[in-house]
Parts: sequence; structure tokens; C-alpha cells
Amino acid sequence: MAETIFLKIIRGEIPAKVVHEDDLCMAFHDIAPKAPVHVLVIPKKPIESVNDIDEDDIPILGHIWATIPKIAQQLGIAQSGYRVVVNCGADGGQEVAHLHFHLLGGRKLTWPPG
Repeated sequence: MAETIFLKIIRGEIPAKVVHEDDLCMAFHDIAPKAPVHVLVIPKKPIESVNDIDEDDIPILGHIWATIPKIAQQLGIAQSGYRVVVNCGADGGQEVAHLHFHLLGGRKLTWPPG
């Protein structure tokens, strides 16, 4: 996998407004938020996209999905509601080649997106 801005954030080479970090994942505020609350949740293991997930990644992804509601609670959006978005590939809107989950909330979100 190519060097990405997310790998540099994980290593502490680029500052980020971190809201959660553990051995498997990290969550930080997006630098170009699309909602009042817009946090990116990323695995520390470099996985390029949804297309690159394999069986060995199941524990990491399960951990991330279990962590997202805790982050939503911490940020005060769990009760009012939030959206989790994962983009895959250029046409799907993925801009950084490192799997990441957008946690969006803090306002009424409309449908359909994009």
C-alpha cells in the first residue's frame, strides 16, 4: 500500500484532532467537515479499501463497528442519530487510499446523499 496521509497521522507525523485511539483504530475530526460532527475512523492496519478486506481483517472491522457507537456517544450524537459512510474507489468518492469510516452527525441528514 502506498504512503498516505492517514499513515502519517497514525505515526504522529501529521497532527490531527484525535477523539479516540487504541491498538486497532484511530478516530479524528475531518479537516473538511460535511456536518457539524464529522469524524474519520480508520484501522491502524493499512487496508486500502473495502475491496481489500480479507478474513484476517474481521476482528479489526468488528472492533471498529463496536467502537463507532462509543465515539458517537462521546461526541453527543448517539441519541439524536448519525450516519456512517464508507466510500470505495474513485467513483465511490474515496479520496484517500486507506479504508476509513465517516461518522457524520449533529444535524438532520438528508437522503439520498451525493
